[in-house]
Amino acid sequence: MSTEPGPQSVKGPRINKGLTIVNTGNGKGKTTAAMGVLFRAWGRDMKVQMLQFIKHTTANFGEQRAAQKIGVPVRAMGDGFTWRSKDLDQSADLARALWEDAKEIIASSDNDLVILDEFTYPLHYGWIEVQEVIETLGKRPEMLHIIITGRHAPQELIDFADLVTEMNVIKHPYSEGIKAQPGIEF
Repeated sequence: MSTEPGPQSVKGPRINKGLTIVNTGNGKGKTTAAMGVLFRAWGRDMKVQMLQFIKHTTANFGEQRAAQKIGVPVRAMGDGFTWRSKDLDQSADLARALWEDAKEIIASSDNDLVILDEFTYPLHYGWIEVQEVIETLGKRPEMLHIIITGRHAPQELIDFADLVTEMNVIKHPYSEGIKAQPGIEF
């Protein structure tokens, strides 16, 4: 018998509740996994939305293009990769501004699933207080699912979440000098 958690280990009645899901770790696939859930939920006629915290405000990656084609709101509000930022204060201001919008979106009952993509970075850098995030998530509508992605998820967020997956790198083409590929990385 498996020691992995799953349906076979559930005791008592099943509980319906909105989940907090965290995709973290140094491996590829955190946003991709979140998008898979977004499309699954959209396919079930659920109201979905994605907020991207680090990706540049003008980003036009594959996930944004696909979401736009089917009418799923995806909004990026950042200045790109933080390690390349010329103004980290501006990066922090953009993240805080999007967090203010996110709090309103989370508090409303307009969505069934909200993705906070690359949201662990503003938490990790101290731009947004982890405790404020946990309080906001704790007050959200009962059936609202939240997915948070990014490296360096704070332990307090991991402890609060219902589901945490850590993506680990075993092998990546970038280490062999292979550039990021359209449709794979962006």
